Amino acid sequence: MKLNLKQSFIQELPADPILENSRRQVKNACFSYVTPKQTSAPKILHVSDEMSQALGISEADIQNETFANIFTGNKVLTNTQPYAMCYGGHQFGNWAGQLGDGRAINLFQVEHHNKLWTVQLKGAGETPYSRSADGLAVLRSSIREYLCSEAMHHLGVPTTRALSLALSGDEVLRDMLYDGNSAYEKGAIVSRIAPSFLRFGSFEIFAARQDHETLKTLTNYTIKQHFPNLGDPSKETYIQFFSEVAQRTRDMIIHWQRVGFVHGVMNTDNMSILGLTIDYGPYGWLEGFDFGWTPNTTDKQHKRYRYGNQPNIGLWNLYQLANALFPLIEEVEPLEAILEQYKSDFEKKSLAMMKTKLGLEKQDDKDDILVQDLEDALVLSETDMTLFFRLLSQFKKGDAKGGLDLVKESFYVPNEISDAVAQQWRDWFERYNSRLIKEVLSDAERQSKMNTVNPKYVLRNYMAQLAIDDANKGDYEQINELFQLLKRPYDEQPKYEKWFAKRPDWARHKVGCSMLSCSS
Repeated sequence: MKLNLKQSFIQELPADPILENSRRQVKNACFSYVTPKQTSAPKILHVSDEMSQALGISEADIQNETFANIFTGNKVLTNTQPYAMCYGGHQFGNWAGQLGDGRAINLFQVEHHNKLWTVQLKGAGETPYSRSADGLAVLRSSIREYLCSEAMHHLGVPTTRALSLALSGDEVLRDMLYDGNSAYEKGAIVSRIAPSFLRFGSFEIFAARQDHETLKTLTNYTIKQHFPNLGDPSKETYIQFFSEVAQRTRDMIIHWQRVGFVHGVMNTDNMSILGLTIDYGPYGWLEGFDFGWTPNTTDKQHKRYRYGNQPNIGLWNLYQLANALFPLIEEVEPLEAILEQYKSDFEKKSLAMMKTKLGLEKQDDKDDILVQDLEDALVLSETDMTLFFRLLSQFKKGDAKGGLDLVKESFYVPNEISDAVAQQWRDWFERYNSRLIKEVLSDAERQSKMNTVNPKYVLRNYMAQLAIDDANKGDYEQINELFQLLKRPYDEQPKYEKWFAKRPDWARHKVGCSMLSCSS
C-alpha cells in the first residue's frame, strides 16, 4: 500500500516533549506522541469504497493483511508518528479545562488528488488525555459512528468521514446506562477521516492558559493549511478567519435542521473549526417532530442540546471561540459584528431552507408565516418529520382537500387526530395550495426538487440498533445493507422500501432506539 504521506501537523506545531503515556496536563503543546494499543485479533468488518478511493487505497490493498493492521493500530507505518491532540472545551456550558483526544489517535496525513486528509483511529487505546478512561471503544458506538459519518455525507451535510470499521478482538468493560451495571462488550475501532480534526476547544485551551504564543502558532497554521484564501496571517486575517468559521458553523447547523438531525453533545470540544459534523455520540434524527427533543440521556433534564436550540448553541459556542481568538485581535467590535451577522443570516437562510423543503421558489412576504403555521401544526400530534416532508412532495396544486390524507401516514396515531387538529391541517393546506399557485413549477418539477432536499431515508436509531444487535451475534450483513441504503438517501430505492417507515412501537423506549448515553 503506497500512500502519499504528509506530516505538516506534527512538523509545524509544538509537540509535548514528554513521551511517556501518562495522564497529565500537557502545556505549551498542540499534541502528544502516542502509540496505538496492540489488538489481539483485528478483523475488518466494513470499508467505505468512496473513502478508500479518496485516499488512494486500492481494492487489493484492502484485502491485504497490512490494511487491517494499519487501520486497527497494530502496525505503525514507517516515517509516521501517531499522536493525540491537546484541546479544552466547554461541556454543557461549563469550562472543563483540558480534554484532548482521550480515545482518538491520529496516524498520519494523506494527500491524494490535491486534497489533504488526516487519518485517525477511534478506540485504539489510551493517551495522556484519557483521564480515567481506557481509550477504547465498543462495537455498538463504532457501528453508529461509521454508518452515520458516511450517511451524513450523502445527505449533503458537512461531516467528518469514515474509512473502516473493525473488531479489535478484545473485550471492553462498559456501563452503558451509567447505572452501575457494567458488562463486557466487543471492542471495535473506527478509522475516521477529515481534512482536520481541530476544534473550537483547540484554541480555547491556549487562551485559557494565556499561552498566546502557541495560540498564535496554531491559528497561523490553521489559516495556512485550511483557509489559504485568507492570505498571510494578520489581525485582519484573524477576523476573516473567525468570520469564515462562523459561516461554516451556521451552514452546517442549517443542514442539521433541514434533515432533522440532533447532534446531542454540542460542547465546544465537539465543534469542528472547519464546520464539519464531528464526534458522533448520542445523536439522533427527529421522528416525532419536536423542537424539544434531545437524544442524550445526560441532557434529559435541561435539554441544552435539543433540536430547536442547536442554532443558539452554535452562536454560544462561537462566542467562546471569539473569546479565545480575542488575544490575537484585541478588538471587540469586529467579533461582535460577525456574531450579529450569524444571527441575522441564520434567520434568512433558515427560512430559505424551509422554503426549499416546501418547494417554494418565488419571493412572498408571507412565507415566514406559512412556515411558522406548518411548524405549529406539526407539533399538534406526533408527526414523523422525514415521512411528512417526503409525502408532501406528492401534493398536487388544486387538491387542498386531499392534503391531509396525503400525509396521514406520517402521523404516529393517525386515527386519533382530533377534529380541531384536522381542521388546522386543512386550513394550512388551503394556504399552501394558494401559495403554490403563484409558482411556475409543475407538480412533477416541484416534487423532483423537493426530493433533493427532503430525504426518504435517514439513519434512525432503531435501524442502527438492529444492525448492532445482529453484529453482536456475528452477523454483519445489516451493516452493509444500511450502508448501501444511506449512500442514496434521496432516491426511491424500492428494494429498501421497508426502511421508509415510522419508528416501530417496540423501539419507542428500547435502549439504543430513542435516547442514548455518551458511553462508548
